Amino acid sequence: MTQLPIELLRSCAPANRPTIALSEGSDPRIVAGALAAHQAELADIILIGAVAEVEATLQAQGASAGPGIAVHDPATADLTEEFASRYHELRKHKGVDEAKARAAAETPLVYAAMLVRSGRALGTVGGAVHTTGDVVRTAIQVIGMAPDAAMVSSFFLMYPPASADNGRAMLYSDCGLVIDPSAKELAGIATASAVSARALLQVKPKIAMLSFSTKGSARHPAVDKVIEATNALRTDHPDLNVDGELQFDAAFVPSVGERKSPGSAVAGQANVMIFPNLDAGNIGYKITQRIGGYAAIGPVMQGLAQPANDLSRGCIAEDVTQMIAVTILQALNK
Repeated sequence: MTQLPIELLRSCAPANRPTIALSEGSDPRIVAGALAAHQAELADIILIGAVAEVEATLQAQGASAGPGIAVHDPATADLTEEFASRYHELRKHKGVDEAKARAAAETPLVYAAMLVRSGRALGTVGGAVHTTGDVVRTAIQVIGMAPDAAMVSSFFLMYPPASADNGRAMLYSDCGLVIDPSAKELAGIATASAVSARALLQVKPKIAMLSFSTKGSARHPAVDKVIEATNALRTDHPDLNVDGELQFDAAFVPSVGERKSPGSAVAGQANVMIFPNLDAGNIGYKITQRIGGYAAIGPVMQGLAQPANDLSRGCIAEDVTQMIAVTILQALNK
């Protein structure tokens, strides 16, 4: 049975406890999730925000700053001047002067990302308060993209309910970031998702390129895009198990997969579902979660030089703890 991120991290805990920076350190959900991660000995935590507000939230939950739980206020921290200088160097080509760089370094998102860029934190998590756009934009600007990444995309880890007879953990992408990927971008999303599936689900990826058509059952430019992406994957990554174009039932249900794509090593067995656009991906993961009863963890970002992850603004403390574990696992598998 596939382990949830916290369980997987416990089974391969690093010798040195990693540090994770949380950019919304005064939010009660963030603090509760951080305390749970620290108490489980998964990570040391840096809570970022106004000291009085963060300490009040900690106190309300019966805790305080101390070993393994640090509080950084970007407005007064010793590191802010260094981070402002670094940010200026990064963004001056975009017209950011020293004053704007200083103002940016005093914002929690930029400060958290700078902790990662400077090696003082292994990764960062935000999004309980900030929008996905703000979280992603800051991560790309400060942390930057991985050298081998063509783009930054996102995915959700989907875990079946205990009551599911034939349920399996899956990775859904992209459900949170890239609105209408081209065929080339779709192939890039699938390639990155295969790496993420190996690292976070501990499975051999079986990639389904999803569509409203299966093997030519419909003709449309939207179908052509998925076919083109599938062919590109097979050419560039012959080691990957990939099939497409497939409707969801052909990808997920063994009997339907055998009927619609006989002999396929993926149809009916897929564990990586690549959606053709954000409409399909976002709707698909929410239906799987709300009607199918699957647990959804994400959106998790892929393609960055170091991990930075987003939370839903409707998250709960357990989501924060799981995302901390995901962030550490991503870093360990770099």
